Amino acid sequence: MRAPDPRTDAVTELHDRLTRYPAAKYPVQHATAQFHLGGLLAAVNRVDEARAALLRACELFGPDTMPVEHAKALNALGAVHRVTGELARAEECFAVAEQRFADAELPLERAAAVFNRGLVCRQRGDEAAALRWFQLAAELFDPDQAPAEAAATARETAASLLATGEPRAALEALAPASAHAESAGDVAARGAVANLTGLAQLALGEPAQAIETFTLAVAANPRGVRPGEYAMAKANLALAYEQTGRIDHARLAAAQALGVPDAAEPVRTQATGVLDRLGHTPCALPEVLDVVDRDVWPPLLREELARWADAAEPDRRAAAGAWIDGQLARPQTSMALAEEWLGGLLELPPEAMTTLIRSTLAALADKDAASASEFRRTVSSAMIHFHVPQWMRLRDTFAAVAAEFDSDQGWG
Repeated sequence: MRAPDPRTDAVTELHDRLTRYPAAKYPVQHATAQFHLGGLLAAVNRVDEARAALLRACELFGPDTMPVEHAKALNALGAVHRVTGELARAEECFAVAEQRFADAELPLERAAAVFNRGLVCRQRGDEAAALRWFQLAAELFDPDQAPAEAAATARETAASLLATGEPRAALEALAPASAHAESAGDVAARGAVANLTGLAQLALGEPAQAIETFTLAVAANPRGVRPGEYAMAKANLALAYEQTGRIDHARLAAAQALGVPDAAEPVRTQATGVLDRLGHTPCALPEVLDVVDRDVWPPLLREELARWADAAEPDRRAAAGAWIDGQLARPQTSMALAEEWLGGLLELPPEAMTTLIRSTLAALADKDAASASEFRRTVSSAMIHFHVPQWMRLRDTFAAVAAEFDSDQGWG
């Protein structure tokens, strides 16, 4: 059962406040409720309703009588316009808000409006203008008073410096963002800093360092938590591996970036480009496991099996077939590979585990009898290395799926 969203209750409460405090009699209270309502509605992507609420707040917070509140409502309204692509309106809102905050000598609020102007310029494709606004915001944000905002501004400044061909300056700009991420324990921010740092290192011709940095970005953005950021880091990691000649690593990272449902189009384009240059393969994991320490096998398998679980059946079956071939081609490590593979299956939800086993047995049916028998023997032997409940779960699931194929071969 999905947990109730507290924002839904807050929206209901704010609607009640609007009724209790009609604008004609309580204009300030009504405007305040509209302002907060607009922010909540924007957060849940109800942009049309958010725009209407914030427009009403702007009207009731008179620019002459309540200039600061009017500016705050304008800043929030501009953010909605930016999300909906109404960039001219967004720019107008942010420009007026910035001037109001400057007149009121509120540097943090002004910095927020300036930062938003930078985002508008970026959305227009004008990185040079975006850089100027971000640099001004960086001057206005006091890192002691607003560390998270100062760090975000540093990241966007670095991104604009990268886009305008200044990677060394980008690395320098990232220093405060990195310090904040570490001191605050902000994992998402740490991942964003690592991704930008890796891009700067690539631009400076340092792909080996970029591999280490992008690996940190992947770790900070788990696939199941921040899939979009994970896919971006994987695509960048693939590019860094390609530049160092680590072909199998590059193929694996690119495939895993493409395996994220709804990965951003630039991410998909970059990862596809790597595979087009290096050659597509259903599963490059066995080759990668050949050259890495055993202690990193589990996370690599976990990521690859998650990719299989989201893949279409033909692709999943092809990947499973490549894994079978890879295991059989490595008699020295075949048992260890089978054990780690089974361990990865056990970490999946039951339905996903069954689906992957079904694809594997379908791929196994295409192998010659000797190969199929050897794979089955090794996997069955590896099962007994697990505790009894896990072993029984594996044995029973393999047996149940095998029965679907009218196979009487034993497992476990």
